[in-house]
Amino acid sequence: MIIEYIVVGVVLFGALFCALGAFGLVRLPDVYLRSHAATKSATLGVLCVLLGVFLYFWLVLAHLSIKLLLGILFVFITSPVAGHLNGRAAYRSGVKLWKNSVRDDLDHKKGSPSDTE
Repeated sequence: MIIEYIVVGVVLFGALFCALGAFGLVRLPDVYLRSHAATKSATLGVLCVLLGVFLYFWLVLAHLSIKLLLGILFVFITSPVAGHLNGRAAYRSGVKLWKNSVRDDLDHKKGSPSDTE
């Protein structure tokens, strides 16, 4: 009984993070911040949901699912890399930063703060 409550808590925690990621996609002003919100929150959210399902199968149904473990590993590795590559592609294609962005570390024309020290 307690294990089922823990599983429900982990799955709800993951669903909450996925919802926060969706909210970030709608509310944040530029592609870089949106990519950050989607990558970080969706990765944690999906991992928590998959972990909850894995724990349920393992502890309640006594079935160890290697496919779920591989899914967790796959999401853990590929999602941050995909988010980074999306941001990099946007930057290289000339998508402007948000007008209130403080600095652009990749802009070699302006020089980064570490260049002036």
